[in-house]
This record gives sequence, C-alpha cells and structure tokens, in this order.
Amino acid sequence: MVDECAHRTVPLRPMAVPGDEAEARSRAFHEVMARRRTVRDFSPRPVPDGVVEWAVRTAATAPSGANVQPWRFVVLTDPERKRRLREAAEAEEREFYSRRASQEWLAALEPLGTDWRKPFLEQAPVVVVVFEVHKGPESPRPYYTKESVGIAVGLLLASLHQAGLATLTHTPSPMRFLNEVCDRPPEERASYVIPVGYPAEGARVPDIHRKDLDQVLVRL
Repeated sequence: MVDECAHRTVPLRPMAVPGDEAEARSRAFHEVMARRRTVRDFSPRPVPDGVVEWAVRTAATAPSGANVQPWRFVVLTDPERKRRLREAAEAEEREFYSRRASQEWLAALEPLGTDWRKPFLEQAPVVVVVFEVHKGPESPRPYYTKESVGIAVGLLLASLHQAGLATLTHTPSPMRFLNEVCDRPPEERASYVIPVGYPAEGARVPDIHRKDLDQVLVRL
C-alpha cells in the first residue's frame, strides 16, 4: 500500500513483461543498439516525415532534475542554415586541431580519422541542435541540467537508430555561434549537434571495439 502524500499523483501504468520474457527483450534491444555506429558520410535520401518528431517526443520523456525538462531540440533542414552552421563549426574546429587540443588528445582522436572538416553538417538532410535551457525570463531554474539533457540525447539517438537512421554527436567548442544560427535566446546553451539521415552507399566507419562486459560491470 502506497502512503498518501500531499503532492498530486496519478496511477502508474507499468509495462507488464513476464519474467521469462524480460531477458529476451533486453537482449533483443542490445542486439539492435550494438549495431549503432557514429556515421560521417550521409546520403541525400530524405528522412521520412514524422520520424524526427517522434524521436524528439521520445527524448522528451527523459527524467530531469525537479522535472524542469531543461531541453530544446532545434531541427535544421534549411540548406542555408546548415551551410552557416558548417562554416562556423569548421572555424572553431580549425582552432581546436591547430591550437587548443593537446597532443595527447589529438593522439586519442587519430584512430577515428577526424579533422576540422565537417561536411556532414551540410550533407545530412536533418541536423538536430540540442540546447540546455537555463534560467531566463520565461524559463525556471533547472537542476542537474547536463545530466538531464545527456539522458534525453541518449533516448534520441536510440529512437533514431531504431528507425534505421544514422547519427553523429558533434560537440564543437565553444558553441555560442549556434544561438545565432538557430535564433535562440541567451538562456539557451547548445550542447550537441546531431546530423541525422541515412548512411551514404558504401559508407565505412573506424575499426573500433567496445569494452567487454567484465570491464564495465561491477557486481557488489
């Protein structure tokens, strides 16, 4: 019996998954997500109507500190805005690769084959720019903002992958130029740039491997 409390509540609608199906469902989801890879070569093939919107709806179900939901998802499809985004992002990336990044950081990136060039910001038919919403004239003070937005982005990527779409998480630094590109107020701060689309025919990805379970799971 759940004790009555002063704040308003509604009945929980739990998913009824039989015990003997739970592991099978978990394994099936893992098998789908294990195929997710960061993609940098996109096809011009258009994204079906509604897919991104449903993915954003899914992302917005994420838990957040005090349920403030401190996120904004800006969906760019206009070629001119994507061009401006690429030009500004590449300017920051040139500085990063030539001056800001340490040799240790550059060595860590070398197996991925990345550099300052970001053509995928124009090639992908859709680019989702995710903003953290901080306290402003029409927005309350958020709590655990980065953690909340990070969980939402994880759900966004999973939803898009389930729909057969490829993504990339790009994080240029600094990101203030994105407020101008996306017409957002100062209390919103960009945290992720996510190109979305189908991979180009013959697209290839770095030969990397994920850690084994015994390297990431600790049982106590």
